[in-house]
Amino acid sequence: MNDVLPASPPDRGSGTVLALTLGAVVMALLVVVVLLAQAAAMGTRAATAADLAALAGADAARGLTPGDPCAVAADVAGRHQAKLSSCTVVGGEEVEVATELAHPFQWGVASGKARAGPPP
Repeated sequence: MNDVLPASPPDRGSGTVLALTLGAVVMALLVVVVLLAQAAAMGTRAATAADLAALAGADAARGLTPGDPCAVAADVAGRHQAKLSSCTVVGGEEVEVATELAHPFQWGVASGKARAGPPP
């Protein structure tokens, strides 16, 4: 008896197709990871701008630095490439601000909020 298996159909080129598909999937995942990392960095920058703007505005509200609290906060936010979207002086010495930072690819904005005032 002959124990030879019948010839299978040729699979020529299937490895190339699989490698190209795997490469495309890896590239797509890499793009998603980079976009998520950029979004996280933009959110952190917006929050930092809000924190610093609130602190500067609170100093102005308490009279430690000259100027209108919201104008000072807007100036500090602008120095961090952020736009002050709202500013409220609470109780005469506390300042609450919200900032926005435009995404470089126009896919939305990153926002941050902060509140600062005198120590308790």
